[in-house]
Amino acid sequence: MIRFAAAAAVTVALFAATAAGAQTTQAAGASGTVKLNGTVALNCTVAVTDQGVALNLTSGANNTQVGSVTENCNDGAGYTINITSSNGGKLNSSSANAQPISYTTSYDGTQASGNVAVTRSGANFGKAVSLFVTVPASASAIAGTYSDTLTIAIAAK
Repeated sequence: MIRFAAAAAVTVALFAATAAGAQTTQAAGASGTVKLNGTVALNCTVAVTDQGVALNLTSGANNTQVGSVTENCNDGAGYTINITSSNGGKLNSSSANAQPISYTTSYDGTQASGNVAVTRSGANFGKAVSLFVTVPASASAIAGTYSDTLTIAIAAK
C-alpha cells in the first residue's frame, strides 16, 4: 500500500510539472507579439490673466492690453477661442443718464465690437496671446463707473 501511495504522489507531481511546463512551452517559439494600446483624452484649456487696467474713458484708450491668455488644446483638428462681452461690447454705468460707451476688442489680429471668435487649425500647447481693447474718447460721459465683463472660452472642433 505504501508503494501505491508513493506512485500516486509521483504521478500527481509529474502532472503538475507537465501542466506548468505546458504554459511555458506555449509562450516559447521563434517569435511572438504583444499588442500595445493607449489613449489620450481630449484636453482644451485657457488660463486667463486680468491685467487690472483702469481705462481712461474721457480721453480714450487706444489698443490697451487688458489681459493675457494661454491656450492649450490637443485636438489635432484645431479649436476655437470665443471672447464674449456681457454687455455686447459696451461699457455700462448705473449712474443716472449715463450712456453706454462702445469699445472694440482685439485678439491675435482679430478685431470686433462685442464678440470675437478666432479659429485655430491645429493643436497648440502654451500659446500666449494678449487681449486688447480700444475705447474712443468720451469727453462728455456722465461721471460714474463703467464696466463690462469679457469671457474667454475654448472649444475643440
